[in-house]
Amino acid sequence: MRADAPSQWQRRDPDLPPRPSEIFERSELEGRERLERSLLGQFSTGFTAGFNIVFAVVALGITYHLVSARYGEELGQLAGAAVFGIGLTFLVIGRSELFTENFLDPLSARATGIDRFWSRLARLWSLTLLFNLVGGAILTLLLTTEGALPRGAPDSLVAVAEEIATRDALADFTNAIAGGALVTLLTWLVLSVDTGIARFAVTWAVGFFLALGPFNHVVVTVIHLFFGLRYGADFGYGEIGLIGLIATLGNLVGGVVFVTLLRAVQARA
Repeated sequence: MRADAPSQWQRRDPDLPPRPSEIFERSELEGRERLERSLLGQFSTGFTAGFNIVFAVVALGITYHLVSARYGEELGQLAGAAVFGIGLTFLVIGRSELFTENFLDPLSARATGIDRFWSRLARLWSLTLLFNLVGGAILTLLLTTEGALPRGAPDSLVAVAEEIATRDALADFTNAIAGGALVTLLTWLVLSVDTGIARFAVTWAVGFFLALGPFNHVVVTVIHLFFGLRYGADFGYGEIGLIGLIATLGNLVGGVVFVTLLRAVQARA
């Protein structure tokens, strides 16, 4: 850490919203902690994030089925997105981390002069994504055992997966830009609020928009596709790998270029 950097994030006035520079300062400190985290720490935060996001995906599928069967598909989609937002709060409040949550903070930490920054960043990104997918795949395998989910939920999950699989590659990429920007914006918003209720509110709102789109997020998308594959959807692992790669690239562009860099400029201005 720089010698002139404060030991903790301090607000200039607790009665006023924090300035962008204050939010960015907190982001630097948080990012440094993530870059210096041990392998076990990265495994635990990444694996639990992938594991927990499956509950949000399943809740979306179950809610969509129950509501759409009685009130129509439009209300089913709205209710499913609302429930997914609640599931996303499990990650943020519980301090788990999805791959896209590691754009703003670690890149902000570059300003602190951390040693071996780029190698640490590559390690953080690659391991977080890997552990997200491993945790998600394990719980998906368990929940796709016959009879594990309520009747009708598998059909809803297959429908979502097949819709994702049939999208055009360019549409996937541009959609993923929005998804990466949205989740990276969540990182910024969480750093700008001070209470648990406020963190819950902003996390739920971002999760709601992410599912309502639905916007392409590499971990959520791959889990959706894996559910569909397990339930007999008409695509294979090759399609999952290609769509996952497109989603990863789009998420990086959206999160790094359209949020992290712009927020850094805003904070330094």
